[in-house]
Amino acid sequence: MGYFRPAIEAMTGYVPGEQPPPGTPVIKLNTNENPYPPSPQAMAVLHSLDSEWLRRYPDPYGREVRQAVSQGLQVPEDWVIVTNGSDDLLNILIRACAEGHSRPVAYPTPTYVLYRTLAALQPAQVIEIPYPENYRLPLDELVAAQAAVTLIASPNSPSGHSVPVVDLGRLAQRLSGILAIDEAYVDFADTSALELVQQHANVLLLRTLSKGYGLAGLRLGFGLAQPELIAGLFKVKDSYTVDAVAMAVGAAALRDQAYKDQRAKQIKASRTRLIRELRRLGFTVPDSQGNFVLATVPMGSAQALTQALKQRGILVRYFNQPGLDDKLRITIGTEAQNQQLLEILQALLANAHSLN
Repeated sequence: MGYFRPAIEAMTGYVPGEQPPPGTPVIKLNTNENPYPPSPQAMAVLHSLDSEWLRRYPDPYGREVRQAVSQGLQVPEDWVIVTNGSDDLLNILIRACAEGHSRPVAYPTPTYVLYRTLAALQPAQVIEIPYPENYRLPLDELVAAQAAVTLIASPNSPSGHSVPVVDLGRLAQRLSGILAIDEAYVDFADTSALELVQQHANVLLLRTLSKGYGLAGLRLGFGLAQPELIAGLFKVKDSYTVDAVAMAVGAAALRDQAYKDQRAKQIKASRTRLIRELRRLGFTVPDSQGNFVLATVPMGSAQALTQALKQRGILVRYFNQPGLDDKLRITIGTEAQNQQLLEILQALLANAHSLN
């Protein structure tokens, strides 16, 4: 007899991007981390904390973070749930709402592969609907699925596109279940679906401090929804999933919107330049609303190019799946990192016979 439930035995676990130890001399452009340090105000709070913050249990409701979110986004505090990164909130949502074939999970693909993993853990039926080539939201197909949870990442990874808010609103109106809009990359986008939370009782907006705030190592996220939905999610949330240090530092980062916005503007400008230069090298690169680009290689194997970059100290993300196996997802780095990437790519492409 196996140790694990049949659903666990049958599933494939989520495989995160390579994460070398801190201080490893690599240019890390594979997991969409912010290349710049967090807010100085957040770092000041970190350095000021004493042992009492570690001795006591943290606030299970994350009131300080809820207050900072409420003030920054102009939403009531009881519309906010604080979690151990937005991945934790995704886990809570699936556990609370999805089950078997009667309460499936639906989403368009390609997208964040953790959605599939969390549904398999439950287990819950997964309904994956391919995006068309233009990445227009497959609205009618998602409505027809009538899933208990419909997940839309906007901006989406790995494609980098945003779903028009008007399309998300139409989807919310026609669904009987929850529409969860994953805005992990919203700080680099031109629009947000925040208004839909006020307009629709079935909309949950997911946010993280990992990307725009440069706090991926802190593990802090939050969700926004109307109070009845938030109350249901609190039933499933473990009491102390978010530690006191994360909440104190994260609240300070949330209060320093000016710093976050300035860094996001810097990354967006670098993104524009990187797209232009990659296209000049022959890559096909659509516009992106995230802190990354999805680049189709002009010649040779994308997998071989990934390995060649790694041998030269640069990590990028390769997805070995249909529709993505000729592409690289490249996180936007600093200007110096981007320039080094471009120089190495140019040299590698000049010897393209080695990339087959």
